[in-house]
Amino acid sequence: MIHSDANPRNPWLTYGLLAVMPLLFSSNIIIGRAASSMLEPATMAFFRWVVAFLILLPFTWKGLRDNREQLAGQLPLLVLLGILGMGICGAVVYLGLSETQATNAALIYATSPLFIVLIDRVFFGRTITARQILGIALAFTGMSLILMKGSLAKLFAMQFNQGDILIGIASISWAAYSTLQKHKSLSGIPILPLFSTIIAMGALVLAPFALWEITQGAGIPVEPMAWASIFGVALLPSVLAFSIYKFGIKTIGPSQTGVFLYFMPVYAALLAVLFLGEHLQTYHLFGFLFVLPGVMMAAYRH
Repeated sequence: MIHSDANPRNPWLTYGLLAVMPLLFSSNIIIGRAASSMLEPATMAFFRWVVAFLILLPFTWKGLRDNREQLAGQLPLLVLLGILGMGICGAVVYLGLSETQATNAALIYATSPLFIVLIDRVFFGRTITARQILGIALAFTGMSLILMKGSLAKLFAMQFNQGDILIGIASISWAAYSTLQKHKSLSGIPILPLFSTIIAMGALVLAPFALWEITQGAGIPVEPMAWASIFGVALLPSVLAFSIYKFGIKTIGPSQTGVFLYFMPVYAALLAVLFLGEHLQTYHLFGFLFVLPGVMMAAYRH
């Protein structure tokens, strides 16, 4: 568990944790893909964040109480963060995973640091260097190869996999979520109480969609494997990975923290081969060759 009083001046702690972070995030794609036949997307996302909130509560209840006035004052922004980070990057990702490979999803999701750079430019006026422009071009070329599955005919016919498009939307949402977290009005709120509040907002946003799925015949999950999946995504990519991610944003900033996500497709591809029986295709390899160096060039600021 990453506590709000962690020492931001310890680079070994920060970068060591951030190196593990994409492996934890990758588990969401693997578990979500495996559970897509057992759980409806909004239902899985809703229970994921409810369980995550309960896991965090023993560590955050005092901080929630002590910072309740600051949190209440930022309620509209916290609701927006809940929609972006827990709603769209939860239910929409699971919906996309039901229609595309985990490897595809990881490669497309890895482009989110590019959108962080673009959002910084458009909304905050930060300059983009020639190197970053080249990196953006390379990474989008790689993502296009994945969307087309190596076929120019699909590009000209605009025949893209709906699941891939949904993952792309989630990637943009993740970038917006990451950028908004550095808003100065949130800077004085400790990491875990802030994260717990955003989780709660996300769960509230997801609740009506989950209720609709349940009442439409899906029902409340009862299978042990379904609940094991929910607990897995609540603990690994939610509590642990998100806490590390927020710690990174607080200590070294969103752009540099986002760079570590380029490890995610590597981890996810290996996990998908090991646990889901997926096979790497030629277009995946070309996607790696374009996306990974492109993201590194675009997101690294020095």
